[in-house]
Amino acid sequence: MSILIDENTKVLAQGLTGAQGTRDAEFCLRYGTKIVCGVTPGKGGVEVHNLPVYGSVKEACQQHQVDASVVYAPPLSTKEAVIEALEAGLKLIVALAEFVPRHDTAVIAAAARENGAVVIGCNTNGIISPGKSKLGAIGGDDPSEVFAPGRIGVVSRSGGMSAELSLAVKRGGLGVSTCISMGGDVIPGNPMVDYIQRFVADPDTDAIVMFGEPGTNAEHEVAAYLRTKACTKPLIALLAGEFQENYPKGVSFGHVAAMINDVEDTVSAKRKMLSAAGAIVVNSLGEIPLKIREQLDS
Repeated sequence: MSILIDENTKVLAQGLTGAQGTRDAEFCLRYGTKIVCGVTPGKGGVEVHNLPVYGSVKEACQQHQVDASVVYAPPLSTKEAVIEALEAGLKLIVALAEFVPRHDTAVIAAAARENGAVVIGCNTNGIISPGKSKLGAIGGDDPSEVFAPGRIGVVSRSGGMSAELSLAVKRGGLGVSTCISMGGDVIPGNPMVDYIQRFVADPDTDAIVMFGEPGTNAEHEVAAYLRTKACTKPLIALLAGEFQENYPKGVSFGHVAAMINDVEDTVSAKRKMLSAAGAIVVNSLGEIPLKIREQLDS
């Protein structure tokens, strides 16, 4: 099993006719993702990879059963594209663009909550359920090099680190149920804690791995959830960015959200907080499969 997507998820690609959409869709189709159509305003009637392209999401959903959308729109058009998909009734949207204005990401997050939908991103490389489906650029042209099917859930604030975590799991002889790059923006479309709760509810996920950074309340929300004792599965946490504590406050490094404004934003503080709440905090990738096995064996 997996969360959010599987081999039966039917996908439309908003911006399929663009360079990134065309390229990513080729890799997704090759992996087995069931992309059924594309949407590009003003280009209805053309075909890409033998897939029909429509002028609107509403029109596409009238012609096809669609479960999810992956949005290849540029930053200033992302909000409009996501809202269009939400208004069409889609409950899973992956918004890939970086540099989406913060006000727009706030509108997207609020609209997702109002519609009971999950928006992964913005500023994400996607989601993958190994051996079943992937949305976005995650895994590149050959995901099997990094992502092996299995029973470990992965959620990461960093797209690159989602691959590193999953590869560490694979090298340890384990596999991934679903891996989510939640996005590196200050206001994500969906909070990290929600993904962790979904993994806890998934009967075919045995343990969870998360990657955190300085800045935002993502890790604080996870710690609050752990303190409720509702998390019934081992949670392994790797956090990076301690070096940032030596630099002036209010400066972001890497992701725009990786910014320290006060001591609670630091990796050092978050490690202590998560550990006290019950997470197994590790300091290296190599520790991840070892700690998973220790927890599952016990």
